[in-house]
Amino acid sequence: MKILTIIGSSRENGNTEFLLNQAMQNVEHTQIRLNDYHIEPITDMRHTEEGFSPIDDDYEALLEQFLNHDLIIFVSPIYWFGMTGQMKLFFDRWSQYMRDERFEFKDKVKGKKAYVITAGGSNPYITGLPMIQQFGHIFDFVGMSFIDYVIGHAVKPGEIKEDPLALDKMNTWNQTLRNLSVPS
Repeated sequence: MKILTIIGSSRENGNTEFLLNQAMQNVEHTQIRLNDYHIEPITDMRHTEEGFSPIDDDYEALLEQFLNHDLIIFVSPIYWFGMTGQMKLFFDRWSQYMRDERFEFKDKVKGKKAYVITAGGSNPYITGLPMIQQFGHIFDFVGMSFIDYVIGHAVKPGEIKEDPLALDKMNTWNQTLRNLSVPS
């Protein structure tokens, strides 16, 4: 099983990335940091005769990586009680490519396995749940299997090391993922 991690944080080496690194120790995978790519927003042209216009950015390269993996771990801290803008933009662009026959998006995304890693403050076990539900609705809509998620409690870099529940869950994921990964 080919595993891809998609990091939507605007901060490198933050709390969600720390959790990801715990889960991915000795696991063969490909990693994408959305901040390393130029992704333009789109104008919604779903219901027009001409459809979406081509956009000159890095999104198609990201999409090809996404479509060529079986298990995806989405990593986003809780920003203003939701996923980061980078992650939301990644999903918003699906509207364009669901209609682009070159990619066979609907067929290729169906059945992919999805995990979510997040962390935040302000009682994240409650305030982060709508974001987890949002991920779940997205996955349901395209036919992905939402396997599991973790919500960590941390704000400042490094605070996640004080969340034993999140760390324990990442150790459990690591054991599972080591058994699933194959060389890319």
